[in-house]
Amino acid sequence: MFKSTTSIAALAVGAFALTAASGAAVARDQIKIVGSSTVFPYTQAVAEEFANKGGTAPTVESTGTGGGMKIFCKGIGEAYPDITGASRAMKKSEQDLCMKNGVNDVTEVLIGYDGLSLANSRKGKKIDLTKVQIYQALAAKVPVDGKLVDNPYKKWSDIDSSLPDDAIVAYGPPPTSGTRDAFVELVFHYVCGKGKMDFWANMKKTADKKAMKTAVKNDCTSMRTDGPFIEAGENDNLIVQRLVADPKAMGIFGYSFLFENQDQLQPVAISNVQPSMETIGDGSYGISRPLYFYIKNAHRKVIKGMDDFITEYVSDGAMGPGGYLSERGLVVLPDEQFKSTQEAARKGKKMEAGS
Repeated sequence: MFKSTTSIAALAVGAFALTAASGAAVARDQIKIVGSSTVFPYTQAVAEEFANKGGTAPTVESTGTGGGMKIFCKGIGEAYPDITGASRAMKKSEQDLCMKNGVNDVTEVLIGYDGLSLANSRKGKKIDLTKVQIYQALAAKVPVDGKLVDNPYKKWSDIDSSLPDDAIVAYGPPPTSGTRDAFVELVFHYVCGKGKMDFWANMKKTADKKAMKTAVKNDCTSMRTDGPFIEAGENDNLIVQRLVADPKAMGIFGYSFLFENQDQLQPVAISNVQPSMETIGDGSYGISRPLYFYIKNAHRKVIKGMDDFITEYVSDGAMGPGGYLSERGLVVLPDEQFKSTQEAARKGKKMEAGS
């Protein structure tokens, strides 16, 4: 899919197409970036540092991972973004959309790792949950008495008497968000496919692999829509505000937002493990995921400052140990992986099909 290195001739043609597509005499001189709300604060930090060093500050828009991919893959030209952030890897369907629209030279950059944090107000109770309890609280369908039914649980204490006797209220991202995708995969799919919950354990024993995969996809993917789970859009800052206003509510977002709001929020522990740089980095915190950004290589030699911006993003001072992104909550890559990521970003290494 994304196969060979772009030639000088192809770059020249791409440059012409880029300016001709919009009817402009010169190429856009401001980098345009869209994508994940989780990656947004990291990209915004790099944009600010880039501007401080004399570059033109890029425009950075939080559209969600899925929304960013749709815009990014629409085509080549000034009307389309140059970079998109993502809190999951690009899906095959998104690669196909890119290819269909001529976006066939893309570099994937793994920037680091992030924990999917559950949190509540510091004015609320300290809570420790298991993945099974989170699934029981927020999934649209859950097993009760050996049958899969619409979620009946209204209070945390309905799930376990040791939990607070409070209504389940959780603010989280919409379906277009990579955070939502990752949450469902790391919590719901884990419980249904890998966990030891009796109902799903019996399913694994009695169903063949295809039937089990279908059951997980159809019955273990949807967030409940009857009130306890509330979609709060792509603005994680709005979730923070709502948690501060309601100490009994919880929120779902990337660790960076918890990290940046520790004065107002406290983490919900997962099986006695709280999210931190260390627990996310060593894998002991159970819901963590990689973060990415994707580069449209046909734009690199046309949009002013794009190569310099990418170099700043993957620099030791930004993504490296002790860099300014780690100060904002990013869990940095191991040294060898970091070096290979730097090289891929700087040289514009193309993604392979299905990678």
